[in-house]
Amino acid sequence: MPIKKAALKRTRSDRGRGARNSSVLNELKTLSKKFETLLSAKEKEKAKTLLKEVSVRLQKAVSRGIIHKNRASRKIGRLSRKLAKLLTA
Repeated sequence: MPIKKAALKRTRSDRGRGARNSSVLNELKTLSKKFETLLSAKEKEKAKTLLKEVSVRLQKAVSRGIIHKNRASRKIGRLSRKLAKLLTA
C-alpha cells in the first residue's frame, strides 16, 4: 500500500479509470461478437449498420486513449473485409 497521500489518490483514480476502460473494452468485444453473429446469419443490412456503430465506438476509444489507433484501424479493416466478402458472395 502507498503511504503518501498523493500515491493513495493515484491508486484510487487508477482503479476508477481502469474500471471505465474495462467496461469500454467489454462493450467493444460484445459489439464485435454481435457483428460476427450477424455475418454468420448472413444479415447484410444489419451488419452494415452495426459495422458503422462499431467503427465509431472504436474511434471513440482511441480518442479517449483506451486502445491504440493502429489496433482500432486493424479491427475496423478486418471487420470491413469480412463484410465485403459476404456482400460479394
